[in-house]
Amino acid sequence: MRILLAYSGGLDTSYLTARLSDDGHEVVCVTVDCGAMDAQERDAIASRAVALGGTEHRFIDARAQLFDDVLRWLIAGNVRRGGTYPLSVAAERSLQAELLAELALEEGFDALAHGCTAAGNDQVRFEAALSICAPDLEILAPVRDEMPSRDEQRAWLQEHGHKLPPKGTEYSVNAGLWGLTIGGGSLLASSEPLPEEGWCWTKGGAGHTKLDVQFEGGIPVSIDGSSMDPVALIEALNLSGGQLGVGRGYHLGDTVLGIKGRIAYEAPAAEILLTAHRELEKLVLTEEQRFWKDHLADVYGRKLHQGLFHDPSLRDFEALFASTQAPVTGTVHISIADRMVTVTGLESPHSMMAASDAKYGERAATGTDPRGAVGLARILAEPGRLHRLASKKEEVHA
Repeated sequence: MRILLAYSGGLDTSYLTARLSDDGHEVVCVTVDCGAMDAQERDAIASRAVALGGTEHRFIDARAQLFDDVLRWLIAGNVRRGGTYPLSVAAERSLQAELLAELALEEGFDALAHGCTAAGNDQVRFEAALSICAPDLEILAPVRDEMPSRDEQRAWLQEHGHKLPPKGTEYSVNAGLWGLTIGGGSLLASSEPLPEEGWCWTKGGAGHTKLDVQFEGGIPVSIDGSSMDPVALIEALNLSGGQLGVGRGYHLGDTVLGIKGRIAYEAPAAEILLTAHRELEKLVLTEEQRFWKDHLADVYGRKLHQGLFHDPSLRDFEALFASTQAPVTGTVHISIADRMVTVTGLESPHSMMAASDAKYGERAATGTDPRGAVGLARILAEPGRLHRLASKKEEVHA
């Protein structure tokens, strides 16, 4: 059987490459590059795939498409699952499955294999996307279906003369353009922190700096006046922000399977951009625009987390997001200190604050009735006043 294997280079897919090859299958390993890999790591991943028995290894550079199809909407919606986690992994999986399915169908592979486990969200994300993009393609998931433990996989590789991958440790690490997640080990319980040596991008990170981030139509376009495409800009912020310890956190939430799960994450660029973008929106959008957009963005993030990226309702949400982002243009001044990101100021040609000559706490806008607020206050308070009156009558009656 000729099998296309979704290959990350981690323990699960290393085990699958060797296992499937040992069983006599022709295994073509494909890594969908969604960021966070340098040239040295790409070379190492490709070499390991062949050393493990793969007949061939390929890369698909999906970074630009990831931003265009997914990340721009996560920024537009200020999406953070549970109010904290910026959906670093969920942002990638459905797109990766789609690209792998397209390749498998174009080249007539007999099956597509992935290394998702039986206890994680990724199996649902892959299977949901594949059921839409390649419904007739045979899907193999031996790690999920046979459930070998990580210790058993390591033992099998060593018994068959294979080197363990660098990621084959106590913790499972997934890195991409929108951040890095760490699972397993002490994070399998809710009470213990990740040891300092377990962190990757932010390990030892400290210091302080100031920077300006510019947005055009809700899309980040430059840092400190230096224009960059979104992918390069995010990569630059991941590097510089990680060195300052920015974007480190924990997320405990509901998995697609209904159980609780806990991870640590490092998302320097996401932390900086989401913080800056949200403040810029406050300057240029109305409260109602932000209220309804943020409400739908929470639903959008939930569906993306569940692997429903291809659900048509998400395209409807994106259309609304696009409409709201038209005026989200301007410069955001940021201060980073003690691993915290603070917006210290911002300007926009679409500033609603600058459009009025009112001074909050000092004077009303020109042409307004200074007593108008009294009438407004009484109108807003009328339901509460009537409720109190009705309650008093009920007490008297009783």
